[in-house]
Amino acid sequence: MRNLVYSAVAMIGLAVPGLAAQCGNSSGGFEAWKQAFAKEAASEGVGKRGLSALSQTRYSQGTINADRNQKSFKYSYEKFCQVRGCNVIASQGRKRKAQSASFYSSLENAYGVPAGVLIAIHGMETGFGRFMGDSNVLSATATLAYDCRRPDFFRPHLIGALMMIDRGMMSPNAIGAKHGELGHTQFLPGNAYRYGRDGNGDGRIDLNDQADALASTANYLRQKGWKPGQSYQPGSYNYNILKEWNAASVYQKSLAVMGAQIDG
Repeated sequence: MRNLVYSAVAMIGLAVPGLAAQCGNSSGGFEAWKQAFAKEAASEGVGKRGLSALSQTRYSQGTINADRNQKSFKYSYEKFCQVRGCNVIASQGRKRKAQSASFYSSLENAYGVPAGVLIAIHGMETGFGRFMGDSNVLSATATLAYDCRRPDFFRPHLIGALMMIDRGMMSPNAIGAKHGELGHTQFLPGNAYRYGRDGNGDGRIDLNDQADALASTANYLRQKGWKPGQSYQPGSYNYNILKEWNAASVYQKSLAVMGAQIDG
């Protein structure tokens, strides 16, 4: 979910008690904040590997700059789609669906989410995996959990990232987008930890693997209330569920339109 307008996500079992670790608006207090946050993380069950990784994080000014400069979500729908390449995504998406029809059918059978929606998300987020980011996921997430703009939103995602490191689900050096999103469809770490699924049957979850990422995306939408077999166009129940992926109305509409074009 790269460069998006975030909606509130209920992170059951990942809530961080209190605000003992004080936020900041510059790099000056980051090291002290990490030490305070480490105590909170340990109380939430984060182990030595996760805590060690946290201690190595660095304040990411690039992440802060990106967080303050999300212009595309203020565009009209037409301008947004022009900038983000909706027509190209839909055209390429139809080919991808035809080439891997059985795979997308298996996802729809398992989760009830049609190919068009998943392919539209994949194309919109990373250009079908062509660019999955250039930032350290953990440092980006820690920076946003420390930053005073939205610490309550990002702290659970930092806990999720540390939990994944503890369990070998993510490397401390994992690379993703500026807000800490990772993989083909740009999951925030807390959501990856909670909703991640093994889509290729190898017994592990790796969101840099396309099958795992798309299965996880389908699972996320289904768990948020997606109703199988029903419309996802404007005015429908499932259209509102698309907000759970991205709260920006232009993004929501683009997924519905591209999805319909891909599904035919």
